[in-house]
Amino acid sequence: IVELVKNGGKKPFRPQVERSSAPGMPHLLYIMERCLSENANHRPDTQMLMRMLRSANYGRHASIMDNMVFMLETYANNLEDLVAQRTMQLTEEKKKTDELLHRMVPPSVAEHLKCGKSVEPESFDDVTIFFSDIVGFTSLSAMSTPMQVVMLLNDLYSLFDGIISSYDVYKVETIGDAYMVASGLPIRNGNRHAGEIATMALDLLSAVSKFTIRHLPHKVLQLRIGIHSGACVAGVVGLTMPRYCLFGDTVNTASRYESTGEALRIHVSLTTITHLDELGDYKYGKRGFIEMKGIGTQTTYWLTGKSNFDKPLPRVEDVNSVLVD
Repeated sequence: IVELVKNGGKKPFRPQVERSSAPGMPHLLYIMERCLSENANHRPDTQMLMRMLRSANYGRHASIMDNMVFMLETYANNLEDLVAQRTMQLTEEKKKTDELLHRMVPPSVAEHLKCGKSVEPESFDDVTIFFSDIVGFTSLSAMSTPMQVVMLLNDLYSLFDGIISSYDVYKVETIGDAYMVASGLPIRNGNRHAGEIATMALDLLSAVSKFTIRHLPHKVLQLRIGIHSGACVAGVVGLTMPRYCLFGDTVNTASRYESTGEALRIHVSLTTITHLDELGDYKYGKRGFIEMKGIGTQTTYWLTGKSNFDKPLPRVEDVNSVLVD
């Protein structure tokens, strides 16, 4: 009978019990009819069912049916609490996993990877790329243990990571003492990319002037920065530990601007200066013509400040503590 009721169908089975076949139990027959009602509003809920059974049992509480209903209700309540607790734990773990993935690749790319979709390379017409390195890093490494070098880079780039979070930029990667950041990708931001990178560079230069090396507190750490704007292609490379990488002449040129720059200075290309002129408020000076390997002679500039940027910037004259390669 139970199996037939469970099977349902267009004409669900409902057992018919004659009242004459169950003398002395009219309450139980009534309860059964109510529970099997085709109208859900006529069916008793758990609390009402317990009261009806208790009444059918003449007020006694220790019937087998009472105990069964009570155990089922207790199990259902405990199960709801357990499911809610496990769901909360799963949500927290998913949040941690998403945060970790978003640190490795951009959020928009991460969503494609989570869905199992391939990430096609994308071309960007105009972005600005920032490169920096530590002047004299080779000499600094020679007078430090490997553990001290790791601690130094971790302290420095943790400071940088906190600063760049205030700007519309994407940290591409760090390789040794090199730090690479881009703006205008993977989310395009119109013509703001050059301004975001330029202001960020001033902010990082100001922060590093107050940075203290734990194992060499008497040494002043100094940055060499290069910035260039142009087109590039970006895409995810690899399946294990996937990397969001940038390709194109703009990347190589930005790296050249960094390597041909000087300590405490922000070396900027003409294309970036053109964007900054459109935005206004930025201060710069012409450096002159510089010969760059594989690129040729370039007209370059020094970015020196910005209107309303009140953070102290290091003086170029303070080179007595520069670590020289």
